Amino acid sequence: MIWQDILISIASAISCISLIPQVYSGFKEKSGPIKYLTSVPTFAGLFAISLAMWTLSLFLSSTIAAISGVLWFLLFIQRVIYRQKS
Repeated sequence: MIWQDILISIASAISCISLIPQVYSGFKEKSGPIKYLTSVPTFAGLFAISLAMWTLSLFLSSTIAAISGVLWFLLFIQRVIYRQKS
């Protein structure tokens, strides 16, 4: 494992951990506070970055970037679901 993979993974993991409270509070409070123009490009970009990292054999970084993309996708889903209920 190369040092760049570890460094990128640590930074991405911190980003993922910081998103968990936002996702949790969105489900708990039944709100979708994140705008579409924020969540859609972010999750799409993270999935693209994850794919690029995978092709470079940065498997740990790729996996964590995909997890971050999933968290942003959940924020997008919250916006869709809870906006319809309002």
